Amino acid sequence: MPVLRPSSAPPAAAAHAVTSDILAELTAGLAAGDDLREMLVRFLSPVTHIAGASGGAVRILDPHDKRMHLVGEIGLPQPVLEAERAVEEGCGACGEALAGKQPLWAEDLSACARRSEGRYFGSGCRRLLAVPLQHRGRVLGLFNLFFESGREPGADVMALLKTIGELLGLALDNARLERDNLRATVASERQAMAAEVHDSLGQSLAFVKMRLPLLQDAITQCDRASAERYFEDVRAAVGQAHASLRSMLTHLRTPIDPLGLAHALEAGAEAFRRSAGMPLAFVNELPSLRLPPEQEAQVFHIVQEALTNIARHARADHAWVHVAPGEQPGGVRIVVQDDGAGLLPVPAGDAGAAGSHYGMAIMLERARRLGGTLSVGPRRGGGTCVRLDFTAPEASLQQAPAGAEAS
Repeated sequence: MPVLRPSSAPPAAAAHAVTSDILAELTAGLAAGDDLREMLVRFLSPVTHIAGASGGAVRILDPHDKRMHLVGEIGLPQPVLEAERAVEEGCGACGEALAGKQPLWAEDLSACARRSEGRYFGSGCRRLLAVPLQHRGRVLGLFNLFFESGREPGADVMALLKTIGELLGLALDNARLERDNLRATVASERQAMAAEVHDSLGQSLAFVKMRLPLLQDAITQCDRASAERYFEDVRAAVGQAHASLRSMLTHLRTPIDPLGLAHALEAGAEAFRRSAGMPLAFVNELPSLRLPPEQEAQVFHIVQEALTNIARHARADHAWVHVAPGEQPGGVRIVVQDDGAGLLPVPAGDAGAAGSHYGMAIMLERARRLGGTLSVGPRRGGGTCVRLDFTAPEASLQQAPAGAEAS
């Protein structure tokens, strides 16, 4: 059975030099974003040498299962290694060190010996040092040093061990923050992808769904002219859906009109008139408005979603889109209105209405990404009014001459 062999501590001058090297390496590793587990293990050998220990281990505390998981070791016999891979956070001297948030010496190792069925280093380990890895009062892990003799390291080595514990605690805290940020980023990306699918494929397929009954009626009534018109509408919508899907697979986003936001909004207005069979007054007082592509896409999809909701749910006779300067310097206001039935509650089991509410959530999220606000409420005179307010770069604003005609 392997037995611990004491490691002779280096002379004071050499220990001081090695100490400086360890701290410098850990600090550089933190700044460079080195692999955390590798960094946790890398320091064990020089630290056990400086402290005169015969073995060492480093553990990470998992807040979910409340256990300390072994991520690196040096000098541990196989039975001990197997028994110590994961232990409860309150176990023995390690648990006391975690609870007290201070380094702890232990000479009673009976609890440790029981875990390895009495084979805890044979008779070669007499003392154990547990040093918490913590940052700003939050304990994130722990490292152990195992000693064959009762001799304790000097005060300078103990200070080093405490500093290492704080640095590694900082590293673990940074890793925790990175994990949290990654989760938030992944959730945001999933939401963005859902919005892209809804605003491209969803709208195209919704239009096809609206056109198919009309196509069927035209075929039943032998109205060839109407049937051909509806068929062309369906074919164009399916082609657009296919192009949007290819674009998302390639770029994970739908493309904005290369001629700019104003042209995209005008084209969208014309498409609405054609597909919904409803008059739409489009007034743009900012024809030279140019935004970064990502912002133009957000604005365009908000307007398109508002128009889609009018076509699908409003039962309106008229619709309006108005692009104008906002109330604040550099502000832009886009208003989409209809004279329909107004905002309605979502009936249980009404998938279409529920879909519009999902679309509303996406619109709000897009407005937030713009740094703007979106309000939805009743229109004076009946119907619904959707108003988007955001700030654009000052150089991108150029107001149209007074009296500009609506398209």
